[in-house]
Amino acid sequence: MQGARRCGCQAPGCGGWPPGLGAAGAHLNPGGAGGLAATGTLHTHLRRSPAIQRCSVSVLQRRGAGSREPGGGNLDPELGWRCWPRAWGSWGTGAHPGLYAMSCSRSFWARVSLGRFAMQRAAVLVRRGPWGRSHSSAAAEASAALKVRPERSPRDRILTLESMNPQVKAVEYAVRGPIVLKAGEIEMELQRGIKKPFTEVIRANIGDAHAMGQQPITFLRQVMALCTYPNLLNSPSFPEDAKKRARRILQACGGNSLGSYSASQGVNCIREDVAAFITRRDGVPADPDNIYLTTGASDGISTILKLLVSGGGRSRTGVMIPIPQYPLYSAVISELDAVQVNYYLDEENCWALNVDELRRAVQQAKDHCDPKVLCIINPGNPTGQVQSRKCIEDVIHFAWEEKLFLLADEVYQDNVYSPDCRFHSFKKVLYQMGQEYSSNVELASFHSTSKGYMGECGYRGGYMEVINLHPEIKGQLVKLLSVRLCPPVSGQAAMDIVVNPPVPGEESFEQFSREKEFVLGNLAKKAKLTEDLFNQVPGIQCNPLQGAMYAFPRILIPTKAVEAAQSHKMAPDMFYCMKLLEETGICVVPGSGFGQREGTYHFRMTILPPVEKLKTVLHKVKDFHLKFLEKYA
Repeated sequence: MQGARRCGCQAPGCGGWPPGLGAAGAHLNPGGAGGLAATGTLHTHLRRSPAIQRCSVSVLQRRGAGSREPGGGNLDPELGWRCWPRAWGSWGTGAHPGLYAMSCSRSFWARVSLGRFAMQRAAVLVRRGPWGRSHSSAAAEASAALKVRPERSPRDRILTLESMNPQVKAVEYAVRGPIVLKAGEIEMELQRGIKKPFTEVIRANIGDAHAMGQQPITFLRQVMALCTYPNLLNSPSFPEDAKKRARRILQACGGNSLGSYSASQGVNCIREDVAAFITRRDGVPADPDNIYLTTGASDGISTILKLLVSGGGRSRTGVMIPIPQYPLYSAVISELDAVQVNYYLDEENCWALNVDELRRAVQQAKDHCDPKVLCIINPGNPTGQVQSRKCIEDVIHFAWEEKLFLLADEVYQDNVYSPDCRFHSFKKVLYQMGQEYSSNVELASFHSTSKGYMGECGYRGGYMEVINLHPEIKGQLVKLLSVRLCPPVSGQAAMDIVVNPPVPGEESFEQFSREKEFVLGNLAKKAKLTEDLFNQVPGIQCNPLQGAMYAFPRILIPTKAVEAAQSHKMAPDMFYCMKLLEETGICVVPGSGFGQREGTYHFRMTILPPVEKLKTVLHKVKDFHLKFLEKYA
């Protein structure tokens, strides 16, 4: 082979020819004969180049000095370097050759990939070496020309389960927990044609009215459409009372647009409408300056708790919550590293709130924390009870006695179905108890667009009224709210329509009233249907659904099923609900996600599906439960 010669480096362990070369060496010459000589010399000086020896390269696999790589060729035991083109014989055909420089420094093989043109330039520089320059200087320049860019091993992640905020890791939210993730997986399997004993997943785990088929209230959507696209204000298709409200909202927005920011506390005219609504509802005055518009009620609850939680050790803030509870509360308490103080609702007495139980809970809590907050959910979620006026009076007196800040979650205030029950707001009862209470008990009340007859969950509209707040704390609250700039202005507008609906004499009043009564009447029928059907099933006991949107039946789980659940490292009611999902496609939430007395088991199921579908759900639950009892008897 003309113009080709062995490598002349004479380094110990050098095999002379680059491995696998054979007669293909002539193809390595990009410019004619002598290419192999250049490559051989390049081999020598790549091995001897301090620049390459200093470069940090990524590990391929461990090899000892003097060993052979699987591809052939000897490793230089002294310098630990060897190199050759990636694909011998391909350079002449125009393919990208690259170059692998191999190192066993510290007994590791490593690799650097070099480009074609860098290779050509390096070869030329090394070929010139013997004429007027030392090999070392030529090699140094060749190394620079190669511009070796070593492959690096992936950097360790900064954020890991070990390094993340432990309070966030402690947060659990059962309503969208493992059971719901499993439901999503099953839905995907059904879409791929995988056969199941059912054709659809029925998500009865969450109070999402529109997702369950409830139709929007026409008037609310008309005003929202006008606010979103003001050109419709000239359309004869919209009633004048809807246009009137839309114009008022838009005039209070920057640039007459819902797309502008509002004040952090909310759009002024909407806060005024909320205050007027509370005044009409309770018969006691409400101050717009005490109204804060929020991103749903959840945003308001977490914001107030942020202000309240402080201290450490035995002085850490304790937050009293009902058990069963809505998991938002336990989640926020975990996130803020506060102390959860449980008080149990009386299941045997229709989930009533007993003040003696409050006293027990607060006295026990004082041993390890500073109880400062008492949360009430009325009507109850997930339990559906409606507190009596006498009960509310007792709770307010207890809060006054124990110097507790009251949080009244009243988002289901429109959802009262039992003819023997009536919603009483904590604000109204507080004022009716006299000035000693109304001037001293600190109270935050919450409402939302998501529940009631509206069911507008996606708008994320809500408000809180906070009374008897210290003036300096009021400034701190506004500061905290300003960090998130403002709640969605579209949600604020939706909240305005809830608190400022059509009134008698207006064009839309009759249709609005008819739609509202239909939704609430239908929910009342479904509440009674659910209670009756569950109570016909052996091993299921359901208290009357006085209000809200859920049933929370108690279920019998046999000992063998408890043992099976333990073998799967699941809570027994989670095991039950997972089996129910897998066998029927019905997604409900285990009671353990809400809290329950030890040794009792429940699940929460919404009553929102249309009547016929709800009947189907209830019958499927009945059939499943009977088979479950038989299997694990």
